[in-house]
Amino acid sequence: MKIHKEGKKVIPVAFFIIAVIDVIIYIFLKEYLIFYFLMAASLILAALIVYFFREPTLEVEVNENYILAPADGAIVEIGEVFEKEYFNDQRLQISIFMSPFNVHQNRTPVAGEVVYNHHKRGVYYPAFVKKSSEKNERWSTVFKMTDGTEIMSRQIAGTVAQRIVNYIKPGDKVDQGQEYGFIRFGSRVDVLLPPGTKVMAKIHTKTVGGKSILASFK
Repeated sequence: MKIHKEGKKVIPVAFFIIAVIDVIIYIFLKEYLIFYFLMAASLILAALIVYFFREPTLEVEVNENYILAPADGAIVEIGEVFEKEYFNDQRLQISIFMSPFNVHQNRTPVAGEVVYNHHKRGVYYPAFVKKSSEKNERWSTVFKMTDGTEIMSRQIAGTVAQRIVNYIKPGDKVDQGQEYGFIRFGSRVDVLLPPGTKVMAKIHTKTVGGKSILASFK
């Protein structure tokens, strides 16, 4: 396991801020009992920040018949929706909620070409509620497979997560399970599939990005 590249940007700044706060606490509160509790809390916070940006080693089992989970988390919604940003028709939506304790890398559910990649600003409802899919800040990416099938993976910011990163652009060719983005501090990812796709996952199922099977074309 290593530290994700997003963590290498954030961790030094976070540690500097924590160190400054610790110095202030030491100067003004070192003679009080609360000083020890605050110092312990700062150590725990520092450890949690490092833990959040962990990047575990992952072996992706590529299979063109399967749609893989794009994120670690828990499935909070499965059902048909009218997708009006790109497809303008009915789609099967599978939504994964990512808590602050999940790995926050996002991975491609299928291999193919990026044909749409759009960031839209919005509000910050809790990521586990249904209306966050349309109201929250989000980044929608559509992958076109070799047979012409198009799959959308939509990164959604939550109340705490207000930083979406996307590393790809239209025209890029991607492998299944390849990292394509990152969301900071708790969020949601929706996968939108063609109607009739065979769903293999269930509500509340825990997922691992790039490994767990959400659905099948056969």
